Amino acid sequence: MATEPHHIRDVAHVFELRRVPIRKRFSGRFHEAVQRPISPASVLIAMAGLRLIVGLGNPGAEHLRTRHNAGFWFVDALAQREGARFGIESKLRGETAKVSLAGTPLWLLKPITYMNASGASVGAALRYWKIAPEEMLVVHDDLDLPAGTARLKFDGGHGGQNGLRDLFAHVGHGKFHRLRIGIGHPGHRDRVHGWVLGRPSAADEEAMLVAIARALDVLPLAVNGDFNDAMKKLHTGEE
Repeated sequence: MATEPHHIRDVAHVFELRRVPIRKRFSGRFHEAVQRPISPASVLIAMAGLRLIVGLGNPGAEHLRTRHNAGFWFVDALAQREGARFGIESKLRGETAKVSLAGTPLWLLKPITYMNASGASVGAALRYWKIAPEEMLVVHDDLDLPAGTARLKFDGGHGGQNGLRDLFAHVGHGKFHRLRIGIGHPGHRDRVHGWVLGRPSAADEEAMLVAIARALDVLPLAVNGDFNDAMKKLHTGEE
């Protein structure tokens, strides 16, 4: 087996950090701002790098180690590595943190609206911070990839992922970057609901954490706009 990325033990520690209960009440300052789509910007912005990373998942200790929370695993690991802490931002219906990566200020967001309503939080954050969708990376679980696989992509459909589906409805299009964390498929569509909301086996969990660690290693390239190099290193395992 290949040598584990050096972040793997730090990634595993996020499970201990996320046992703090999440406050479920919000002030009345949140505005869903869904009256109009967020217009895609130019191709130049799409290649300019990242200003926001969104991890998709469900809040609460009962969801902490489920497959559907792979996006939360990623941003929690990134925040821990950079010494940042998440705090509730009620007007965005999410937890936020700010880090500096590769010399670039970067917002992190975890919507706590539950997966299927993630778009309201993300749309509000894009407007509040004046960030173009093309400057955003959304990290989510993916049934079509085996556990242990991570893939970067830009644009495309939602593939039936309900968090992405709601995000499309609020943003108005799919022109943003994604990091797909493979969780494998249970083999039959009738088992998908329980699969995504269930905890992976020990072997699959370890494989997912290794994939997240590898994605963290190439993240500085993506933040600086070097998406082709980031994809090459991540998808081929090139050191």
